[in-house]
Amino acid sequence: MVGLNNLRPKPGSFHKRKRLGTGQGSGHGQTSTRGQKGQNSTSGGTKRVGFEGGQTPLLRRIPKSGFSNARFRTEYEWVNISSLEKYFPAGAAVTPADLLKRRLVKHDTLVKILGNGELTKALNVTAHSFSKGAAEKITKAGGKTALLVGRKDAKFAEIKSQAAARKKLKTEKK
Repeated sequence: MVGLNNLRPKPGSFHKRKRLGTGQGSGHGQTSTRGQKGQNSTSGGTKRVGFEGGQTPLLRRIPKSGFSNARFRTEYEWVNISSLEKYFPAGAAVTPADLLKRRLVKHDTLVKILGNGELTKALNVTAHSFSKGAAEKITKAGGKTALLVGRKDAKFAEIKSQAAARKKLKTEKK
């Protein structure tokens, strides 16, 4: 019977640790499996990652040009009109929190409504952005669209208002 007291690893799966620098009797004595001479025989004798033996490394051989604005793009989570038609009753107020609740988006930080599909119900939709087609379809069905300010835009507006307040203070002191 198998119990905790008689568990053993599968034969051949467990290897003895190689004990280095323990003398001749260990089987790994004198040079401790590093060989006689050469760069890697002593401490500190290693090459950095990507070293190609003095040859110009691959990363330096590849041509590099241009600039990408991909780091600075604003990424929206999107929902199509067809999903709004399917998941919301007529006259409902649709917000990013409602979309998150119904699992139509993973995060409610930046949500964009796209115009794929048809809308027959009047919905009051609030989002961070709308495509032209989506906005037209919502108003055509008798609903309303409202824009929310994203985090980046809100921060920019806050900085702008603070700068205006400072400017106003300066003019009042004069």
